[in-house]
Amino acid sequence: MSLLLDIIFEKIQVYAFVGPSGTGKSYRAQMVANSRNIEYIIDDGLLIAGNEVLAGVSAKKAPTKIETVKNALFQDEEKRKEIQDILRKRKPKSILILGTSDEMVKKIAKNLGLPEITEIIYITDVATEEEMETARRIRVTQGKHVIPVPTFAIKKDFSGYLLDPLQIFKSTGRGNEPYISEKSLIRPAFSYLGNFTISDTAFKQIIDLVLKKIEGVYKLSRAIIRKHDGGYDDGVYIYMEIVIEYGYNILNLTEIIKNRVQREIENLTAMNVLKMEILVKNIHFEGK
Repeated sequence: MSLLLDIIFEKIQVYAFVGPSGTGKSYRAQMVANSRNIEYIIDDGLLIAGNEVLAGVSAKKAPTKIETVKNALFQDEEKRKEIQDILRKRKPKSILILGTSDEMVKKIAKNLGLPEITEIIYITDVATEEEMETARRIRVTQGKHVIPVPTFAIKKDFSGYLLDPLQIFKSTGRGNEPYISEKSLIRPAFSYLGNFTISDTAFKQIIDLVLKKIEGVYKLSRAIIRKHDGGYDDGVYIYMEIVIEYGYNILNLTEIIKNRVQREIENLTAMNVLKMEILVKNIHFEGK
């Protein structure tokens, strides 16, 4: 690490927010940060500022629990350097690190080359036992996790994960002023509920049902769903061949098809449609 990087990092005030997994740390992270004028948050491998994910790969995207731990601790040199480069450019005055134990947050700070932690805030300081128990129950029974940024900010990076925006959370901010924060609920493909996959047939059935509701489409002749190199987690490519009714503007109709199919696929499967190709294979004449 360069001398310049050392000097920049020495000026950062480091805080930690600690609590057992599934007790609501991510849900309350922005509230804790706001109450102490903390600018940046490190949560499960992500560097977050306000409503924006600046860098990192969420540990919640890891395929196994072992990889989850590695990501959260920034043991990968490339990912660690990415975070350090952003911090060097941004020169934050303060940062909040989330973790499940004192040892974990200290390890994260050390791996990133940050100064010693100034203060550790515990989940029990900001949440009741009843609130923590509710959070645990949701984690265990539904496999849901919280990321402290709005859904629009992470949707692209969480293709294949069931995302839901949390209702706006109001609490006390600086100077007892109202504080508004948006968060996202996700259920990773790897979770306490196990893995889930969506077959090509399911995609084709969705496409077929959508097309049947569009005036001017006679039928779906063929549909091919191709996986991205990284698997469904990154999204899907869709190719379809259709037959349309005579008398409809082909360009307008295919644009309607594209928009509606993409919307339904992303709403129902939570996967990004990376590319869609539509071939008008034939034209159907009424009575023939």
